[in-house]
Amino acid sequence: MKTITAAEALALTAKAVFIHVLPEEHYAEQHLPKAINACVYEMAFLSKVAELVPEQSTEIVVYGAGAPSLDSSVAAAKLVKAGYTNVRDLRGGITEWLNNGGKVEGTGHINSADESDGVYALDVATSTVRWTGRNLFNHHHGSVKLAKGKIEVQNGALQAASFTLDMNHITSDDLTDSAYNGMLIHHLRDEDFFAVDRFPTAEFICDTAEPVANATLGTPNYLLHGRMTLRGVTQPLSFPAVIAAADHDHLTGQAQFEIDRTQFGSQYGSGRLFAFLGKHVVNDHIHLHIKIQATRCA
Repeated sequence: MKTITAAEALALTAKAVFIHVLPEEHYAEQHLPKAINACVYEMAFLSKVAELVPEQSTEIVVYGAGAPSLDSSVAAAKLVKAGYTNVRDLRGGITEWLNNGGKVEGTGHINSADESDGVYALDVATSTVRWTGRNLFNHHHGSVKLAKGKIEVQNGALQAASFTLDMNHITSDDLTDSAYNGMLIHHLRDEDFFAVDRFPTAEFICDTAEPVANATLGTPNYLLHGRMTLRGVTQPLSFPAVIAAADHDHLTGQAQFEIDRTQFGSQYGSGRLFAFLGKHVVNDHIHLHIKIQATRCA
């Protein structure tokens, strides 16, 4: 793959097409003069470039954040594979460009961490909790409705979080037969599992949020330590989570973890508590996958 230095790129500003391959919000903040924007992270990257630069022999310089980020090198490789014949990669990105006296355009405003400070209310319409329960021979999966929740951010860091599950709205997705589906839901709601008539909600309250050192985007950046209350029983619970700002007024997050239902009084089919279960054994652990969307409320 052909690369180009910032000094070499400065000499091409009058004749080459410069493509800023990072997202549009980054382009708005800071980009090379007269550069066009086609985000390499989007599936439509090649079609957008084809629209903006239809002639494949055009001299093109792609740039992004600079090494070690792979954005511009991946963009260059995609363009060459698509048939563009004169593509060069400014691996040093904007940083090298500025260090060599190059000018930039844009708002100059880059969001700082503390701009996410505030209290955010859980959007129950777009947030979901997925569950999976297993035994030796099978598994079932479905969802539980989130009733409410909130997240608090201070100085750009997660300070507090909580969410409440509406156990009256537990569903199963894998059983298509309505009769069997109904039997399973009744089974989950009764005393064998979650005793929903007596305990219609479950709740997690985060006591401390421990930042994960050197976390990269897309990997857990917090370890949450708190208390889970289910069936009226409260137990300590810790799990890793990804929490990030979607924009100025919205947070998003995901977490995957398991709970031992027997610690909360759900004894049905537990091999630790019953003998000779055979095919009736049910795993003690339930897997939960939580996806949250939250909107600033304060």
